[in-house]
Amino acid sequence: MARWRWLRPGHLGTEADRETFRILHTASLTTTALRGGLNQRSAEQSVRHLRSLLGTAAAALTDTEALLAWDGVGAGHARHAGELARHGVAAGSTTVHPHRTFACDDPACGTRHAVVAPLTVEERVVGTLQVYSSGASAGLVQATSELAGWVSGQLELGELEASRTRLAEAELRALRAQISPHFIYNSLTAIASFVRTDPVRARELLLDFADFARYSFQRLGEYTTLEEELRSIERYLVLEQARFGDRLRVTLRIAPEVLPVSVPVLSLQPLVENAVRHGLAGKAEGGSITILAEDADREAVISIEDDGVGESPDRVRRALAGDASLDSVGLGNVDERLRSAFGDDYGLVVETAPGAGTKVTVRVPKYAPGVHP
Repeated sequence: MARWRWLRPGHLGTEADRETFRILHTASLTTTALRGGLNQRSAEQSVRHLRSLLGTAAAALTDTEALLAWDGVGAGHARHAGELARHGVAAGSTTVHPHRTFACDDPACGTRHAVVAPLTVEERVVGTLQVYSSGASAGLVQATSELAGWVSGQLELGELEASRTRLAEAELRALRAQISPHFIYNSLTAIASFVRTDPVRARELLLDFADFARYSFQRLGEYTTLEEELRSIERYLVLEQARFGDRLRVTLRIAPEVLPVSVPVLSLQPLVENAVRHGLAGKAEGGSITILAEDADREAVISIEDDGVGESPDRVRRALAGDASLDSVGLGNVDERLRSAFGDDYGLVVETAPGAGTKVTVRVPKYAPGVHP
C-alpha cells in the first residue's frame, strides 16, 4: 500500500529540494534586469545574485572593455576587470588568470585566481562574467561557463524581444502609411459638401475624421481593445457613408462580452477598408458590409463580410504572403501580426471568389500572455 507524506505549504522536503529552490529563485531575481540588456544598471542589479549562485569571494560583470558592476571582497581588483574583459573577448572562451596578472597591493589578499567567461548575443561577444576566488577548480570553471551561458541566454531573449517590438512598430508604421490618401481626400471633400447645406452634420463628420486620424496615426502601444478598434471602424464607415450615401449599407452585431478582448492595433480596420475599396467601390449599385463579433467560449470570433465583386483566391494567397504589387491594404501585414501575437493558429481566414463577395474571419483568444493594451 502506497504511503503519502503531505507537506505543509511552502515546505520543501529535502536539502536537495531546498537547494534547487534557492538556485532557481536566485536566478529568477536577475531575469528582469538581464532581459533589459547588458548595461550598468542591469549589471548592478544582477551581479550580487550571480555571485551568490557561484559562492565565490567576488564577481564582476563587464562590457567588452570596462567594468559595469562589482560585488564582493577585494574591490581593489576591480581596476583590472576591463583588461581581463579585453583578454576574455579576444579569447572567445572561458579563461583562467593567475593572481600575478591582476595583482593588488594587499599582501593578505586571498584572491588568487580570476575566471573570465564571455557573454554572447547572437554569436557576438558583448561582455564578460568574471569570478574571483582563492582557487580555480575544474568545477568552478565549468560552473562559471554554464552560468555565463545562462546569462547570455537571458540577454539574447531580451534582444529578441526588443527586435520583435521594433519589427512590430515598423509593421505598424508601414500599415499606417498604406491608409489610402484617396480616403482622406474623399472624406474631406464629403465634409466640405455639407458645410453649406448641413453645417451640423459637417461638424459631426469633421469630429469623426479627427478621431479616426488620431487613432490611426498617433503613437499607440502594440495592442488595443476590440472596443477601441471597432469604435475607429465605426468612424471610418460613417465617413465612407457620407461619400457613398445609400450605396453603402452597414450592419454591426457585436457581443458585449468580447469588447475588452485585446487585439493588435489596426488589425481589423484594414480589413474593413479592403471590403469598401475592393468589394463595393467598383459596384454601381453599391453593396453591404456586415461586421460580427461573437463570443466563442475562450475566443472572440470577428468576421467582416461584403457582397461585393469578390477576388481570385490566388491573389488573396499572394496578398497574405506580402506581395507588394497587389493593391491590398495590409492584408499580409495584419495576418503576420496576428500570428506573431497569438500563434500560427490565429491567422486570417479568407473566403472569396470572383462575383461571390468576400468574408474574412479573425479568431483571437480572450486572454494571451503578454498581450494587453
